[in-house]
Amino acid sequence: MHTIWKGSISFGLVNIPIKLHAATENKDISLRSLHKECHSPIRYEKVCPVCEKTVEKEEIVRAYEYTKGKFVVLDEEDLENLRKDNQDKAVEIIDFVKIEEIDPIYFDRSYYMSPNEGGVKAYSLLRKALDESNKVGLAKIIIRAKEQMAVIRVVENTLLMETIHYPDEVRPAADVPNVPAEENVTAREVETAMLLIEQLTTTFEPGKYRDDYRSALMELIEAKKTGEDVVSAKEREPAATNVTDLMAALQASIDKTKPDGKAAEAGEKKAVRKATRRKPAVRKKEA
Repeated sequence: MHTIWKGSISFGLVNIPIKLHAATENKDISLRSLHKECHSPIRYEKVCPVCEKTVEKEEIVRAYEYTKGKFVVLDEEDLENLRKDNQDKAVEIIDFVKIEEIDPIYFDRSYYMSPNEGGVKAYSLLRKALDESNKVGLAKIIIRAKEQMAVIRVVENTLLMETIHYPDEVRPAADVPNVPAEENVTAREVETAMLLIEQLTTTFEPGKYRDDYRSALMELIEAKKTGEDVVSAKEREPAATNVTDLMAALQASIDKTKPDGKAAEAGEKKAVRKATRRKPAVRKKEA
Protein backbone atom coordinates (compact mmCIF):
# COMPACT_ATOMS: atom_id res chain seq x y z
CA MET A 1 0.00 0.00 0.00
CA HIS A 2 1.44 3.34 -1.07
CA THR A 3 2.72 5.66 1.69
CA ILE A 4 1.45 9.22 1.25
CA TRP A 5 2.87 10.79 4.44
CA LYS A 6 5.50 10.05 7.08
CA GLY A 7 5.76 11.60 10.50
CA SER A 8 4.85 10.92 14.09
CA ILE A 9 1.82 11.09 16.33
CA SER A 10 1.95 11.97 20.01
CA PHE A 11 -0.36 11.82 23.00
CA GLY A 12 1.10 13.12 26.23
CA LEU A 13 4.79 12.17 26.22
CA VAL A 14 4.28 9.12 24.00
CA ASN A 15 5.63 9.57 20.47
CA ILE A 16 4.77 7.11 17.66
CA PRO A 17 6.56 7.19 14.27
CA ILE A 18 3.88 6.42 11.65
CA LYS A 19 3.07 6.24 7.96
CA LEU A 20 -0.25 7.22 6.37
CA HIS A 21 -1.91 5.20 3.61
CA ALA A 22 -5.09 6.18 1.76
CA ALA A 23 -7.93 4.01 3.10
CA THR A 24 -10.25 4.65 0.16
CA GLU A 25 -9.86 5.06 -3.60
CA ASN A 26 -11.92 6.89 -6.17
CA LYS A 27 -13.11 4.42 -8.80
CA ASP A 28 -14.94 6.94 -10.97
CA ILE A 29 -14.34 6.25 -14.66
CA SER A 30 -12.37 9.12 -16.18
CA LEU A 31 -13.40 10.17 -19.69
CA ARG A 32 -11.13 12.24 -21.95
CA SER A 33 -12.29 15.07 -24.21
CA LEU A 34 -11.41 14.55 -27.89
CA HIS A 35 -11.72 16.65 -31.00
CA LYS A 36 -14.77 15.21 -32.75
CA GLU A 37 -13.22 15.53 -36.20
CA CYS A 38 -9.88 13.72 -35.66
CA HIS A 39 -10.26 12.20 -32.15
CA SER A 40 -7.14 13.98 -30.85
CA PRO A 41 -7.11 14.65 -27.07
CA ILE A 42 -7.91 18.25 -26.22
CA ARG A 43 -5.18 20.07 -24.26
CA TYR A 44 -6.02 22.66 -21.64
CA GLU A 45 -3.43 25.40 -21.50
CA LYS A 46 -3.01 28.20 -18.96
CA VAL A 47 -3.49 31.43 -20.90
CA CYS A 48 -3.33 35.00 -19.60
CA PRO A 49 -6.39 36.85 -20.97
CA VAL A 50 -4.59 40.24 -20.82
CA CYS A 51 -1.24 39.28 -22.36
CA GLU A 52 -3.01 36.78 -24.64
CA LYS A 53 -0.24 34.21 -24.35
CA THR A 54 0.35 30.82 -22.73
CA VAL A 55 1.82 31.10 -19.22
CA GLU A 56 4.52 28.67 -18.11
CA LYS A 57 4.52 27.07 -14.65
CA GLU A 58 7.46 29.17 -13.39
CA GLU A 59 5.58 32.36 -14.33
CA ILE A 60 2.62 31.59 -12.05
CA VAL A 61 2.37 32.94 -8.48
CA ARG A 62 -0.25 32.24 -5.82
CA ALA A 63 -2.51 34.91 -4.40
CA TYR A 64 -5.59 35.50 -2.23
CA GLU A 65 -8.51 37.46 -3.71
CA TYR A 66 -9.76 39.54 -0.76
CA THR A 67 -12.25 41.47 -2.89
CA LYS A 68 -13.30 41.31 -6.54
CA GLY A 69 -10.21 41.93 -8.67
CA LYS A 70 -7.94 42.71 -5.68
CA PHE A 71 -5.23 40.21 -4.70
CA VAL A 72 -2.57 39.67 -2.05
CA VAL A 73 0.36 37.86 -3.68
CA LEU A 74 2.02 35.18 -1.52
CA ASP A 75 5.61 34.09 -2.19
CA GLU A 76 6.46 30.42 -2.13
CA GLU A 77 9.20 31.20 0.39
CA ASP A 78 6.64 32.71 2.78
CA LEU A 79 4.41 29.67 2.45
CA GLU A 80 7.31 27.25 2.93
CA ASN A 81 8.43 29.05 6.11
CA LEU A 82 4.88 28.92 7.43
CA ARG A 83 4.76 25.17 6.79
CA LYS A 84 8.08 24.63 8.58
CA ASP A 85 6.93 26.65 11.61
CA ASN A 86 3.97 24.30 12.00
CA GLN A 87 5.74 21.07 11.05
CA ASP A 88 6.45 20.09 14.67
CA LYS A 89 2.69 20.07 15.27
CA ALA A 90 2.16 17.50 12.50
CA VAL A 91 0.06 15.05 14.53
CA GLU A 92 -0.81 15.73 18.14
CA ILE A 93 -3.76 14.16 19.97
CA ILE A 94 -5.29 16.96 21.99
CA ASP A 95 -8.46 15.31 23.34
CA PHE A 96 -10.22 11.96 23.69
CA VAL A 97 -13.99 11.75 23.07
CA LYS A 98 -16.74 9.26 22.27
CA ILE A 99 -17.24 8.88 18.53
CA GLU A 100 -21.03 9.04 18.99
CA GLU A 101 -20.59 12.71 19.92
CA ILE A 102 -19.28 13.57 16.43
CA ASP A 103 -21.93 14.05 13.76
CA PRO A 104 -21.06 12.25 10.48
CA ILE A 105 -21.34 15.57 8.60
CA TYR A 106 -17.89 16.47 9.97
CA PHE A 107 -16.05 13.48 8.45
CA ASP A 108 -13.94 13.99 5.33
CA ARG A 109 -11.21 11.50 4.27
CA SER A 110 -9.88 8.27 5.77
CA TYR A 111 -6.27 7.11 6.12
CA TYR A 112 -4.81 3.92 7.55
CA MET A 113 -1.91 4.40 9.95
CA SER A 114 0.98 1.96 10.17
CA PRO A 115 3.95 2.13 12.57
CA ASN A 116 7.24 3.36 11.16
CA GLU A 117 10.62 2.11 12.38
CA GLY A 118 10.75 1.93 16.16
CA GLY A 119 7.05 2.66 16.61
CA VAL A 120 5.54 -0.83 16.90
CA LYS A 121 5.16 -0.94 20.70
CA ALA A 122 3.82 2.60 21.06
CA TYR A 123 1.44 1.96 18.14
CA SER A 124 0.15 -1.18 19.89
CA LEU A 125 -0.24 0.74 23.15
CA LEU A 126 -2.39 3.47 21.59
CA ARG A 127 -4.48 0.90 19.73
CA LYS A 128 -5.12 -1.10 22.92
CA ALA A 129 -5.93 2.02 24.95
CA LEU A 130 -8.41 3.31 22.37
CA ASP A 131 -10.04 -0.10 22.05
CA GLU A 132 -10.54 -0.66 25.77
CA SER A 133 -11.62 2.91 26.55
CA ASN A 134 -14.16 3.02 23.68
CA LYS A 135 -12.82 6.48 22.88
CA VAL A 136 -11.30 8.13 19.81
CA GLY A 137 -8.47 10.63 19.73
CA LEU A 138 -8.97 14.16 18.40
CA ALA A 139 -5.80 15.37 16.72
CA LYS A 140 -4.38 18.12 14.53
CA ILE A 141 -2.34 17.27 11.43
CA ILE A 142 -0.84 19.17 8.53
CA ILE A 143 -1.39 17.39 5.19
CA ARG A 144 -0.46 19.06 1.91
CA ALA A 145 0.14 22.44 3.57
CA LYS A 146 -3.26 22.46 5.28
CA GLU A 147 -3.86 22.05 8.99
CA GLN A 148 -6.78 19.75 9.66
CA MET A 149 -8.61 18.22 12.57
CA ALA A 150 -8.64 14.43 12.63
CA VAL A 151 -10.18 11.51 14.51
CA ILE A 152 -8.00 8.50 15.33
CA ARG A 153 -9.80 5.23 16.01
CA VAL A 154 -9.36 1.47 15.70
CA VAL A 155 -10.70 -0.43 12.67
CA GLU A 156 -10.00 -4.18 12.38
CA ASN A 157 -6.87 -4.03 14.56
CA THR A 158 -5.51 -1.04 12.58
CA LEU A 159 -5.38 2.61 13.56
CA LEU A 160 -7.47 4.74 11.21
CA MET A 161 -7.26 8.50 10.94
CA GLU A 162 -10.22 10.39 9.53
CA THR A 163 -9.84 14.08 8.79
CA ILE A 164 -12.82 16.14 9.87
CA HIS A 165 -14.08 19.59 8.96
CA TYR A 166 -13.76 22.53 11.31
CA PRO A 167 -17.12 23.82 12.58
CA ASP A 168 -16.92 26.96 10.40
CA GLU A 169 -16.56 24.73 7.33
CA VAL A 170 -19.95 23.12 7.94
CA ARG A 171 -22.84 25.19 6.68
CA PRO A 172 -25.73 25.70 9.13
CA ALA A 173 -28.79 23.55 8.44
CA ALA A 174 -30.90 26.62 9.20
CA ASP A 175 -29.67 28.15 5.91
CA VAL A 176 -31.31 25.41 3.83
CA PRO A 177 -34.26 26.98 1.91
CA ASN A 178 -37.86 25.75 1.82
CA VAL A 179 -37.62 23.43 4.85
CA PRO A 180 -41.12 23.12 6.41
CA ALA A 181 -41.20 24.50 9.95
CA GLU A 182 -44.21 22.48 11.11
CA GLU A 183 -45.22 18.87 10.69
CA ASN A 184 -48.45 18.48 8.75
CA VAL A 185 -48.63 14.69 8.67
CA THR A 186 -51.19 12.54 10.41
CA ALA A 187 -50.52 9.91 13.08
CA ARG A 188 -51.67 7.18 10.66
CA GLU A 189 -49.19 8.33 8.02
CA VAL A 190 -46.37 8.23 10.58
CA GLU A 191 -47.35 4.74 11.74
CA THR A 192 -47.42 3.47 8.15
CA ALA A 193 -44.04 5.08 7.40
CA MET A 194 -42.61 3.45 10.54
CA LEU A 195 -43.93 0.08 9.35
CA LEU A 196 -42.20 0.58 5.99
CA ILE A 197 -38.93 1.48 7.74
CA GLU A 198 -39.22 -1.63 9.89
CA GLN A 199 -39.70 -3.85 6.82
CA LEU A 200 -36.67 -2.31 5.09
CA THR A 201 -34.42 -2.45 8.16
CA THR A 202 -31.48 -4.84 7.82
CA THR A 203 -27.88 -5.35 8.92
CA PHE A 204 -25.40 -3.20 7.03
CA GLU A 205 -23.41 -5.42 4.65
CA PRO A 206 -21.20 -3.21 2.43
CA GLY A 207 -20.48 -6.06 0.02
CA LYS A 208 -24.03 -6.22 -1.30
CA TYR A 209 -24.02 -2.67 -2.64
CA ARG A 210 -22.39 -1.69 -5.92
CA ASP A 211 -22.10 1.22 -8.32
CA ASP A 212 -24.60 0.22 -11.02
CA TYR A 213 -23.81 3.22 -13.21
CA ARG A 214 -20.07 2.48 -13.23
CA SER A 215 -20.69 -1.18 -14.06
CA ALA A 216 -23.03 -0.27 -16.93
CA LEU A 217 -20.55 2.30 -18.26
CA MET A 218 -17.71 -0.26 -18.25
CA GLU A 219 -19.93 -2.78 -20.05
CA LEU A 220 -20.70 -0.14 -22.67
CA ILE A 221 -17.00 0.68 -23.09
CA GLU A 222 -16.02 -3.00 -23.40
CA ALA A 223 -18.80 -3.61 -25.94
CA LYS A 224 -17.63 -0.69 -28.07
CA LYS A 225 -14.01 -1.91 -27.84
CA THR A 226 -14.94 -5.32 -29.24
CA GLY A 227 -17.36 -3.93 -31.83
CA GLU A 228 -20.41 -5.59 -30.29
CA ASP A 229 -23.89 -4.20 -30.66
CA VAL A 230 -24.78 -2.06 -27.69
CA VAL A 231 -28.06 -2.99 -26.09
CA SER A 232 -29.84 -0.47 -23.93
CA ALA A 233 -30.36 -1.44 -20.33
CA LYS A 234 -33.85 -2.18 -19.15
CA GLU A 235 -35.46 1.01 -18.03
CA ARG A 236 -36.43 1.36 -14.41
CA GLU A 237 -39.97 2.09 -13.40
CA PRO A 238 -40.36 5.86 -13.29
CA ALA A 239 -40.48 7.26 -9.78
CA ALA A 240 -43.58 9.16 -8.73
CA THR A 241 -42.96 12.87 -9.18
CA ASN A 242 -46.19 14.19 -7.73
CA VAL A 243 -47.61 12.03 -4.97
CA THR A 244 -51.17 13.11 -4.38
CA ASP A 245 -52.11 10.32 -1.98
CA LEU A 246 -49.32 9.84 0.57
CA MET A 247 -51.05 6.93 2.33
CA ALA A 248 -51.56 5.08 -0.97
CA ALA A 249 -47.86 5.50 -1.81
CA LEU A 250 -46.82 4.24 1.63
CA GLN A 251 -49.15 1.25 1.46
CA ALA A 252 -47.95 0.36 -2.03
CA SER A 253 -44.34 0.53 -0.81
CA ILE A 254 -45.13 -1.76 2.13
CA ASP A 255 -46.87 -4.29 -0.12
CA LYS A 256 -43.93 -4.26 -2.51
CA THR A 257 -41.39 -4.93 0.24
CA LYS A 258 -43.28 -7.76 1.94
CA PRO A 259 -41.86 -11.29 1.58
CA ASP A 260 -43.23 -13.44 -1.28
CA GLY A 261 -46.82 -14.43 -0.76
CA LYS A 262 -47.61 -11.82 1.83
CA ALA A 263 -48.10 -9.05 -0.70
CA ALA A 264 -50.79 -11.03 -2.52
CA GLU A 265 -52.43 -11.94 0.77
CA ALA A 266 -52.43 -8.31 1.83
CA GLY A 267 -53.99 -7.34 -1.51
CA GLU A 268 -56.79 -9.89 -1.04
CA LYS A 269 -57.54 -8.64 2.47
CA LYS A 270 -57.58 -5.08 1.20
CA ALA A 271 -60.05 -6.03 -1.55
CA VAL A 272 -62.32 -7.75 1.01
CA ARG A 273 -62.27 -4.68 3.27
CA LYS A 274 -63.08 -2.50 0.28
CA ALA A 275 -66.00 -4.72 -0.70
CA THR A 276 -67.50 -4.72 2.80
CA ARG A 277 -67.43 -0.92 2.83
CA ARG A 278 -69.57 -0.68 -0.33
CA LYS A 279 -73.03 0.75 0.11
CA PRO A 280 -76.00 -1.70 -0.32
CA ALA A 281 -77.78 -1.53 -3.67
CA VAL A 282 -80.85 0.75 -3.79
CA ARG A 283 -84.10 -1.28 -4.16
CA LYS A 284 -86.58 -0.15 -6.80
CA LYS A 285 -89.94 1.04 -5.55
CA GLU A 286 -92.90 -1.12 -6.38
CA ALA A 287 -95.43 0.33 -8.78
